[in-house]
Amino acid sequence: MTQQKSMERLKGVALWRQIADRIRASIAQGDYDATGMVPPETQLAEQFGVNRHTVRNALAALGQEGIVRAVQGRGTMIDRKDKFTFPIARRTRFTEGIGDQARGLEGLLLSSAVEAAGAEVAKWLKLEPQAVVIRLEVLRKADGRALSRSTSWFPAERFERIDEAFRRTGSVTRALIDYGVDDYLRTVTEVSATHAEPDDVAQLALTPGAIVLVTRALNTDMQGLPIQYAVTRFPADRVEFTITN
Repeated sequence: MTQQKSMERLKGVALWRQIADRIRASIAQGDYDATGMVPPETQLAEQFGVNRHTVRNALAALGQEGIVRAVQGRGTMIDRKDKFTFPIARRTRFTEGIGDQARGLEGLLLSSAVEAAGAEVAKWLKLEPQAVVIRLEVLRKADGRALSRSTSWFPAERFERIDEAFRRTGSVTRALIDYGVDDYLRTVTEVSATHAEPDDVAQLALTPGAIVLVTRALNTDMQGLPIQYAVTRFPADRVEFTITN
């Protein structure tokens, strides 16, 4: 079966975006490592059963993501950038996880709110429905590159004004110390992948259709009490996970 026959035109997803995803996946799998170049537009158009304009739009999107770049007289070159390796373990910390892979790390508080817990948040944090929680929207960067955008919820009764502690420290781990939590454990991590949403596109400097890795994670204190539920989006072309017990 040819790739053209296996190409499904998904409802609600532009064809150029689907092709960009296929090319992105091929690059990640090392399909073009022998040449370091993406196949010519004419070859890709034939492969996917589309016109060259559609392929050109897909390559332009990948170019904006920094995955490829056009080289006059040569074609489209894969612009390789080393991915950051982010370990997921019993003690998962952004700063320690990135470690010496970057010279400078930033944790930026985009916004915060005090709100009633929805059903999902209440379930993860083992709270009563509509219990008060504090929500933090955080952007993390390494050497100026946006690596993650997270939404975290904390029980407000225990962590009142944790947004101020995070703004001061730029770190959840250091902010929790203010509340007597010197150590904590990652008890659950669920990983999936999806297309970037508009807010992710803007904050993570992505193009529409870019793939993000999504983690849903629960941290507990050393007594097993939930302290943080977080949904975090990572650009798939910048970050890879290693998972250990």
